[in-house]
Amino acid sequence: MPTLILVRHGRSTANTEGLLAGWTPGVALDERGAAQAAALPARIAGLPLSEIVTSPLQRCQETIRPLLDARPGLRAHTDERIGECHYGDWSGRKLAELKDEPLMEVVQSHPSAAAFPGGESMRAMQTRAAEAVREWNARVERDHGADAVYLMCSHGDIIKSLVAEALGLHLDLFQRISVEPCSVTAIRYTRLRPFLVRLGDTGDFASLAPQQTPPDDRAPVGGGAGAP
Repeated sequence: MPTLILVRHGRSTANTEGLLAGWTPGVALDERGAAQAAALPARIAGLPLSEIVTSPLQRCQETIRPLLDARPGLRAHTDERIGECHYGDWSGRKLAELKDEPLMEVVQSHPSAAAFPGGESMRAMQTRAAEAVREWNARVERDHGADAVYLMCSHGDIIKSLVAEALGLHLDLFQRISVEPCSVTAIRYTRLRPFLVRLGDTGDFASLAPQQTPPDDRAPVGGGAGAP
């Protein structure tokens, strides 16, 4: 079965403004995110990608544009099932304002029970993304062979939920996983089980250095802005 390369979109304007973007239109890459996207083709130059699949949201479309320019033989397939979680009434709000909402504690500690007002549940988010991966695995294997490699450009919570699903972790544990903007995660699927072979790889270890502000013990909903 194929190997899936999961790329989180580059840093966005919502990341730097501390907003929970969700499906809010007009959320683009910021200057650093654009630089991250420009560097992506060289980072994965050795991978013979057979297909590229992307979330329909602007920040993902902008992230893969340099990759498509570098590989004119490929085109991107858009799949709404790997689009960001539908945060409903929370979309576009400041994360600092949301931290005191009672639902935030559920999102942090018991996400399988979390459903966003006017949006979707985190279980539904994981289910649709996992179904998309299973269907694309079958399609890629059919069209390109069992050893094929393909790429999906998606969002922090989507990628974390797919990693949890691949590892057999309950969704309530997915907040322990971290994927920074424009990080690369790789899952090799086999007949018996998936293997997680890369997780949140940016090639940059700056985020591991001690920070002036102590790290928050809450997982950043939506994925966070990455290293400063």
